Amino acid sequence: MDVKLINPFLEAITTILPQLGFKEINRRGLSVKEQLLASQGVTVMIGITRGVKGNVAYNMSADTAKKVASTIMMGMPVPEMDEMAQSALSEMVNMVTANAAINFEKQGLSVDISPPSIVVGSEYTVQVSNTKYLALSLLIDSEPIEVNVSLGV
Repeated sequence: MDVKLINPFLEAITTILPQLGFKEINRRGLSVKEQLLASQGVTVMIGITRGVKGNVAYNMSADTAKKVASTIMMGMPVPEMDEMAQSALSEMVNMVTANAAINFEKQGLSVDISPPSIVVGSEYTVQVSNTKYLALSLLIDSEPIEVNVSLGV
């Protein structure tokens, strides 16, 4: 996987998240992982097709997911990962990934994205890729989020 394929996501995250109420976005690192992703509690998957193909999995703990959902919903308390909180997270992922798609278009790579799928729970793994993929670790308003990107041209 080409590490340059992660840059559209970094740009999208730093563009979209401040618009949703997040104040601080910090990169913690980039690593290479193999095929499966162990859930931290909440995983939102989205597919990418056409000029770039693959999957992106946004992975975070349930506590982080609740704080993220609360921020997106303008501070509304989120005591559990109910339908409203899941919808807020899915919409955030949709917005970030759509913005990344626009960034790919600027590079001459036409892409489409699928609707996001969300899984809540910590006792499962998700196959992100058939081979290796890149895991971008972030701190967003001091909350750890991992963006797992498995894309190819």
